[in-house]
Amino acid sequence: MSLPDKLPDNVRLQIDRAQRRGLAFGVVGLIATVALAFGLKDWTQFFHSYLVAYVFWMVFAMGCMAILQLHHMTGGRWGLPIRRILEAGTRTIPAMTVLFIPILFGMSRLYPWMQPDSLGDEPAGHFRRVYLEPHFFIVRAVIYFAIWNLLAALLNKWSAEQDRTGDLILKDRMSSLAAPGTILWALSWSWAMVDWVMTLEPTWYSSIYGMVFMVIACLAALSFSVVMLRMLDGYQPLHDSYDPPRLNDIGNLMLTFTLLWTYMSFAQFLIIWSGNLKQEIPWVKVRAFGPWAPVAAALLILHFFVPFFILLQRGVKRRLQRLSVLAAWMLVITLVDVYWLIVPSFQQSGPHIHLLDVFAVIGIGGVWVGVYMAQLKKMPLLPLHDPRFAGVLEHQHGD
Repeated sequence: MSLPDKLPDNVRLQIDRAQRRGLAFGVVGLIATVALAFGLKDWTQFFHSYLVAYVFWMVFAMGCMAILQLHHMTGGRWGLPIRRILEAGTRTIPAMTVLFIPILFGMSRLYPWMQPDSLGDEPAGHFRRVYLEPHFFIVRAVIYFAIWNLLAALLNKWSAEQDRTGDLILKDRMSSLAAPGTILWALSWSWAMVDWVMTLEPTWYSSIYGMVFMVIACLAALSFSVVMLRMLDGYQPLHDSYDPPRLNDIGNLMLTFTLLWTYMSFAQFLIIWSGNLKQEIPWVKVRAFGPWAPVAAALLILHFFVPFFILLQRGVKRRLQRLSVLAAWMLVITLVDVYWLIVPSFQQSGPHIHLLDVFAVIGIGGVWVGVYMAQLKKMPLLPLHDPRFAGVLEHQHGD
């Protein structure tokens, strides 16, 4: 079965419509966020809400990069239907680079370490003063974005060339970059989360914290890919690119990252609680007990137990309609997870959703979705000449 080298008109119209709506929501949401901050004269809350929304949407771009590189390393056929979905996600990173700028302007309102006397006088405090020097913080952010933009540019450039030329060596280039690229991604993304989120409480630290966000990103990207597959299910070549075994593979990956999320989260809790150190215990106490306890319990049930038992069912994993419902739920619970990890750092009295929180999520999310849809329609929805997928469509179509 030959693959079209451009999108059918009906698919392009569908993506165009989603792009317009996303950008409209994004513009309105960001304007409303800024206008409300002006009206309330509460710029501290503005930057708090902006950071939560930014990290939540950045999770999708970073997760797409991780899963895309995982596909190139393994060469699994499960990657055929979602590869272009993932590639489009990585091409939103330049837009997210620009959207990071307001966080730099709000550093003094976000991070207590901007006041040197907040870091303590013990030896660790001297290290923190060096590491959390504002200019060094900005330099590290520039390095992170340079790594992510470079990886995304190379992987997408070679993928487009493969479509155009069919050169077999391009597959090897992408596979060769994926392994060191994954290491660079893991180090830079985990350090970014340490810099941007963990240092909201500068005297607290956890060696697992960055890995928690790595797993969150991968699970969010897989869930988003399934939702996008469902949205584009009417596109026949894409529909023919997956069968129940391929969907089962993607469902198993979702199950794997669900278990990893649980393991990382529990390991962090267990190590901190058993260590019983005064610098570490308050972070856990605020989130696991008191007003934030119901959110922690909801995450345990809705982020682990429910998806775990559902993803054990082959009948769910092998049917796109059922799997996409669970995937959509995982996107919602990811927002709750990010909110629970970040907001107690500056709001210990319990979850109180501010109107700025809602507008910030809608504003940044609308821009991200609009940019994503614009990128999605730039390339065919299936790779045209990748030798790893030779004969897949003919075999599945024949079945």
